[in-house]
Amino acid sequence: MNLYPINAGNFKLDGGAMFGVVPKSLWQRTNPADANNMIDIAARCLLIEDGNRLILVDTGMGNKQSDRFFGYYHPWGDDTLEKSLKTYGFHPNDITDVFITHLHFDHSGGCIQWNKDKTGYEPTFKNANFWSNKDHWFWATQPNKREKASFLKENILPIEESGQLKFTSLPNNDILKNTELGFDIFFANGHTDKQMIPMINYKGKTIAFMADLLPTVGHLPIPYVMGYDTRPLLTLDEKELFLNMAAENNYYLFLEHDAHNEIITVQKTEKGVRLKNIHTTQDIFN
Repeated sequence: MNLYPINAGNFKLDGGAMFGVVPKSLWQRTNPADANNMIDIAARCLLIEDGNRLILVDTGMGNKQSDRFFGYYHPWGDDTLEKSLKTYGFHPNDITDVFITHLHFDHSGGCIQWNKDKTGYEPTFKNANFWSNKDHWFWATQPNKREKASFLKENILPIEESGQLKFTSLPNNDILKNTELGFDIFFANGHTDKQMIPMINYKGKTIAFMADLLPTVGHLPIPYVMGYDTRPLLTLDEKELFLNMAAENNYYLFLEHDAHNEIITVQKTEKGVRLKNIHTTQDIFN
Protein backbone atom coordinates (compact mmCIF):
# COMPACT_ATOMS: atom_id res chain seq x y z
CA MET A 1 0.00 0.00 0.00
CA ASN A 2 1.09 3.55 -0.78
CA LEU A 3 -0.44 6.80 0.52
CA TYR A 4 -0.25 10.21 -1.13
CA PRO A 5 -1.49 13.63 0.09
CA ILE A 6 -3.59 15.28 -2.60
CA ASN A 7 -3.91 19.05 -2.21
CA ALA A 8 -7.15 20.06 -3.89
CA GLY A 9 -6.73 23.78 -3.18
CA ASN A 10 -6.51 26.21 -0.28
CA PHE A 11 -9.12 28.77 0.76
CA LYS A 12 -10.17 30.87 3.73
CA LEU A 13 -13.08 30.72 6.16
CA ASP A 14 -14.30 33.00 8.90
CA GLY A 15 -12.43 32.19 12.10
CA GLY A 16 -15.48 32.78 14.26
CA ALA A 17 -17.51 30.29 12.23
CA MET A 18 -14.70 27.75 12.46
CA PHE A 19 -14.53 28.01 16.27
CA GLY A 20 -18.12 28.74 17.26
CA VAL A 21 -18.43 30.13 20.79
CA VAL A 22 -14.68 30.03 21.50
CA PRO A 23 -13.31 33.60 21.88
CA LYS A 24 -10.99 34.87 19.19
CA SER A 25 -8.37 35.68 21.82
CA LEU A 26 -8.00 31.91 22.32
CA TRP A 27 -8.32 30.44 18.83
CA GLN A 28 -6.10 32.99 17.09
CA ARG A 29 -3.11 31.58 19.00
CA THR A 30 -3.18 28.50 16.75
CA ASN A 31 -5.15 29.85 13.77
CA PRO A 32 -4.21 33.53 13.22
CA ALA A 33 -6.77 35.56 11.29
CA ASP A 34 -6.24 38.21 8.64
CA ALA A 35 -7.78 41.70 8.72
CA ASN A 36 -11.11 40.26 7.59
CA ASN A 37 -11.14 37.62 10.35
CA MET A 38 -10.44 34.87 7.80
CA ILE A 39 -8.16 31.92 8.59
CA ASP A 40 -6.20 29.61 6.28
CA ILE A 41 -7.95 26.38 5.33
CA ALA A 42 -6.76 23.46 3.19
CA ALA A 43 -8.58 20.82 1.20
CA ARG A 44 -6.02 18.08 1.78
CA CYS A 45 -7.36 14.83 0.35
CA LEU A 46 -5.79 11.37 0.56
CA LEU A 47 -5.00 8.89 -2.21
CA ILE A 48 -4.69 5.23 -1.24
CA GLU A 49 -2.91 2.91 -3.70
CA ASP A 50 -3.74 -0.62 -2.63
CA GLY A 51 -3.11 -3.34 -5.19
CA ASN A 52 -5.27 -2.59 -8.22
CA ARG A 53 -7.34 0.01 -6.38
CA LEU A 54 -6.74 3.75 -6.28
CA ILE A 55 -9.03 5.18 -3.61
CA LEU A 56 -9.37 8.96 -3.31
CA VAL A 57 -10.73 10.24 0.00
CA ASP A 58 -12.63 13.52 -0.58
CA THR A 59 -12.19 15.85 -3.55
CA GLY A 60 -12.21 19.48 -2.40
CA MET A 61 -14.45 22.16 -3.95
CA GLY A 62 -13.76 21.40 -7.59
CA ASN A 63 -13.64 24.17 -10.19
CA LYS A 64 -17.14 24.38 -11.70
CA GLN A 65 -18.66 27.03 -9.43
CA SER A 66 -18.90 30.69 -10.40
CA ASP A 67 -16.29 33.34 -9.69
CA ARG A 68 -18.81 34.89 -7.30
CA PHE A 69 -19.05 31.61 -5.37
CA PHE A 70 -15.28 31.26 -5.04
CA GLY A 71 -15.06 34.92 -4.07
CA TYR A 72 -16.70 34.04 -0.76
CA TYR A 73 -13.87 31.61 0.05
CA HIS A 74 -10.80 33.56 -1.07
CA PRO A 75 -8.80 30.78 -2.81
CA TRP A 76 -5.04 31.04 -2.41
CA GLY A 77 -2.07 29.05 -3.71
CA ASP A 78 -1.92 27.14 -6.97
CA ASP A 79 -2.80 23.59 -5.87
CA THR A 80 -5.56 21.78 -7.75
CA LEU A 81 -6.87 18.22 -7.55
CA GLU A 82 -5.71 17.24 -11.04
CA LYS A 83 -2.32 18.93 -10.64
CA SER A 84 -1.70 17.14 -7.35
CA LEU A 85 -2.66 13.76 -8.83
CA LYS A 86 -0.29 14.41 -11.74
CA THR A 87 2.54 15.08 -9.29
CA TYR A 88 2.41 11.40 -8.32
CA GLY A 89 1.90 10.15 -11.86
CA PHE A 90 -1.87 9.67 -11.75
CA HIS A 91 -4.79 10.88 -13.87
CA PRO A 92 -8.43 11.21 -12.77
CA ASN A 93 -9.30 8.28 -15.03
CA ASP A 94 -6.98 6.06 -12.96
CA ILE A 95 -9.10 6.46 -9.80
CA THR A 96 -11.15 3.33 -9.03
CA ASP A 97 -12.99 4.59 -5.93
CA VAL A 98 -13.90 7.98 -4.46
CA PHE A 99 -14.74 7.85 -0.76
CA ILE A 100 -16.71 10.92 0.32
CA THR A 101 -16.55 11.57 4.06
CA HIS A 102 -19.66 13.75 3.69
CA LEU A 103 -21.31 15.70 0.92
CA HIS A 104 -20.63 19.30 1.92
CA PHE A 105 -19.33 21.21 -1.11
CA ASP A 106 -15.75 21.53 0.15
CA HIS A 107 -15.48 17.74 0.37
CA SER A 108 -17.50 16.60 -2.65
CA GLY A 109 -17.31 19.45 -5.19
CA GLY A 110 -14.44 17.86 -7.09
CA CYS A 111 -16.46 14.70 -7.77
CA ILE A 112 -18.34 16.41 -10.59
CA GLN A 113 -17.19 18.69 -13.40
CA TRP A 114 -18.68 20.47 -16.40
CA ASN A 115 -18.92 18.47 -19.60
CA LYS A 116 -16.92 19.72 -22.58
CA ASP A 117 -19.44 22.28 -23.84
CA LYS A 118 -20.68 23.26 -20.37
CA THR A 119 -24.23 22.14 -21.06
CA GLY A 120 -24.31 19.70 -18.16
CA TYR A 121 -22.27 17.82 -15.60
CA GLU A 122 -20.27 14.61 -15.60
CA PRO A 123 -18.15 12.66 -13.09
CA THR A 124 -14.57 13.90 -12.83
CA PHE A 125 -13.54 10.28 -12.23
CA LYS A 126 -15.10 8.34 -15.08
CA ASN A 127 -13.97 4.89 -13.95
CA ALA A 128 -14.61 5.23 -10.22
CA ASN A 129 -17.28 4.11 -7.81
CA PHE A 130 -18.39 6.94 -5.50
CA TRP A 131 -18.94 5.83 -1.89
CA SER A 132 -21.37 7.37 0.58
CA ASN A 133 -23.92 5.79 2.94
CA LYS A 134 -27.71 5.67 2.71
CA ASP A 135 -28.42 7.74 5.81
CA HIS A 136 -26.09 10.56 4.85
CA TRP A 137 -27.23 10.49 1.23
CA PHE A 138 -30.83 10.99 2.35
CA TRP A 139 -29.70 13.75 4.73
CA ALA A 140 -27.89 15.54 1.89
CA THR A 141 -30.60 15.16 -0.75
CA GLN A 142 -33.38 16.24 1.65
CA PRO A 143 -31.37 18.94 3.41
CA ASN A 144 -32.37 20.86 6.51
CA LYS A 145 -32.42 24.65 6.24
CA ARG A 146 -29.22 24.93 8.25
CA GLU A 147 -27.13 22.87 5.82
CA LYS A 148 -28.93 23.51 2.54
CA ALA A 149 -26.28 25.94 1.32
CA SER A 150 -23.57 23.30 1.87
CA PHE A 151 -25.31 20.49 -0.03
CA LEU A 152 -25.19 21.65 -3.65
CA LYS A 153 -27.35 19.63 -6.04
CA GLU A 154 -24.81 19.92 -8.84
CA ASN A 155 -22.24 18.14 -6.64
CA ILE A 156 -24.56 15.36 -5.53
CA LEU A 157 -27.31 14.39 -7.97
CA PRO A 158 -24.99 13.78 -10.99
CA ILE A 159 -23.22 11.10 -8.94
CA GLU A 160 -26.43 9.12 -8.66
CA GLU A 161 -27.39 9.82 -12.27
CA SER A 162 -24.03 8.44 -13.45
CA GLY A 163 -24.82 4.99 -12.02
CA GLN A 164 -21.49 5.06 -10.15
CA LEU A 165 -22.89 5.60 -6.64
CA LYS A 166 -22.24 2.94 -3.99
CA PHE A 167 -23.23 2.80 -0.32
CA THR A 168 -21.17 1.43 2.53
CA SER A 169 -22.94 -0.54 5.22
CA LEU A 170 -23.97 1.19 8.45
CA PRO A 171 -22.48 0.11 11.78
CA ASN A 172 -24.18 -1.36 14.84
CA ASN A 173 -21.98 0.94 16.96
CA ASP A 174 -19.50 3.74 16.25
CA ILE A 175 -17.04 1.82 14.05
CA LEU A 176 -17.70 -0.25 10.94
CA LYS A 177 -14.90 -2.76 10.50
CA ASN A 178 -13.62 -4.70 7.49
CA THR A 179 -15.38 -2.57 4.88
CA GLU A 180 -15.42 -3.18 1.13
CA LEU A 181 -12.68 -0.58 0.79
CA GLY A 182 -10.18 -2.29 3.07
CA PHE A 183 -10.32 0.13 6.01
CA ASP A 184 -12.45 0.70 9.10
CA ILE A 185 -14.84 3.66 9.33
CA PHE A 186 -15.77 5.73 12.39
CA PHE A 187 -19.20 7.32 12.02
CA ALA A 188 -19.77 10.78 13.55
CA ASN A 189 -23.08 12.63 13.64
CA GLY A 190 -22.31 15.96 15.31
CA HIS A 191 -21.10 17.89 12.26
CA THR A 192 -23.58 16.31 9.87
CA ASP A 193 -25.45 13.03 9.89
CA LYS A 194 -23.26 9.94 9.36
CA GLN A 195 -19.99 11.65 8.48
CA MET A 196 -17.44 8.90 7.80
CA ILE A 197 -13.90 8.95 9.20
CA PRO A 198 -11.72 6.33 7.43
CA MET A 199 -9.07 4.59 9.53
CA ILE A 200 -6.35 3.09 7.32
CA ASN A 201 -3.91 0.45 8.51
CA TYR A 202 -0.59 1.48 6.97
CA LYS A 203 2.73 -0.20 7.84
CA GLY A 204 1.56 -0.97 11.35
CA LYS A 205 0.16 2.54 11.91
CA THR A 206 -3.45 3.69 11.95
CA ILE A 207 -3.90 6.76 9.75
CA ALA A 208 -7.22 8.45 10.57
CA PHE A 209 -8.53 10.91 8.00
CA MET A 210 -10.17 13.42 10.32
CA ALA A 211 -12.41 15.37 7.88
CA ASP A 212 -14.55 17.75 9.97
CA LEU A 213 -14.38 15.83 13.25
CA LEU A 214 -11.02 17.55 13.85
CA PRO A 215 -10.48 20.26 11.20
CA THR A 216 -7.22 21.74 12.54
CA VAL A 217 -4.74 21.39 15.39
CA GLY A 218 -6.47 24.35 16.99
CA HIS A 219 -9.64 22.29 17.43
CA LEU A 220 -8.03 19.73 19.77
CA PRO A 221 -9.65 21.02 23.00
CA ILE A 222 -13.01 19.26 23.31
CA PRO A 223 -15.13 22.46 23.57
CA TYR A 224 -13.54 23.94 20.41
CA VAL A 225 -16.38 23.01 18.05
CA MET A 226 -17.19 24.63 14.72
CA GLY A 227 -20.20 26.88 14.37
CA TYR A 228 -21.05 24.80 11.31
CA ASP A 229 -21.81 21.66 13.36
CA THR A 230 -25.51 20.78 13.45
CA ARG A 231 -25.31 18.97 16.80
CA PRO A 232 -22.42 20.56 18.70
CA LEU A 233 -23.05 18.73 21.97
CA LEU A 234 -22.84 15.44 20.10
CA THR A 235 -19.58 16.59 18.53
CA LEU A 236 -18.18 17.06 22.03
CA ASP A 237 -18.86 13.42 22.89
CA GLU A 238 -17.62 12.10 19.54
CA LYS A 239 -14.40 14.12 19.67
CA GLU A 240 -13.70 13.00 23.22
CA LEU A 241 -14.31 9.35 22.35
CA PHE A 242 -12.17 9.43 19.22
CA LEU A 243 -9.31 11.50 20.63
CA ASN A 244 -9.05 9.21 23.63
CA MET A 245 -8.84 6.23 21.26
CA ALA A 246 -6.22 8.11 19.25
CA ALA A 247 -4.11 8.83 22.33
CA GLU A 248 -4.37 5.27 23.66
CA ASN A 249 -3.55 3.65 20.32
CA ASN A 250 -1.16 6.25 18.88
CA TYR A 251 -3.26 7.01 15.81
CA TYR A 252 -1.79 9.36 13.23
CA LEU A 253 -4.41 12.03 12.57
CA PHE A 254 -4.44 13.28 8.97
CA LEU A 255 -5.80 16.84 9.01
CA GLU A 256 -7.85 17.69 5.94
CA HIS A 257 -8.41 21.37 6.70
CA ASP A 258 -5.26 22.47 8.53
CA ALA A 259 -3.28 24.42 5.94
CA HIS A 260 -0.05 24.30 7.94
CA ASN A 261 -0.05 20.96 9.79
CA GLU A 262 -0.51 17.71 7.89
CA ILE A 263 -0.47 14.89 10.46
CA ILE A 264 -0.43 14.91 14.26
CA THR A 265 -0.34 12.48 17.15
CA VAL A 266 -1.97 13.22 20.50
CA GLN A 267 -1.48 12.32 24.15
CA LYS A 268 -3.48 12.43 27.38
CA THR A 269 -2.65 15.25 29.79
CA GLU A 270 -4.20 16.75 32.90
CA LYS A 271 -6.08 19.14 30.61
CA GLY A 272 -7.38 16.34 28.41
CA VAL A 273 -6.06 15.07 25.09
CA ARG A 274 -3.51 17.46 23.65
CA LEU A 275 -0.94 17.63 20.86
CA LYS A 276 1.98 15.21 21.08
CA ASN A 277 3.87 15.58 17.79
CA ILE A 278 3.44 17.20 14.39
CA HIS A 279 4.49 15.18 11.35
CA THR A 280 4.71 15.77 7.63
CA THR A 281 3.11 13.34 5.22
CA GLN A 282 6.56 12.80 3.70
CA ASP A 283 7.85 11.57 7.06
CA ILE A 284 4.98 9.14 7.62
CA PHE A 285 4.22 7.96 4.07
CA ASN A 286 7.77 7.38 2.81
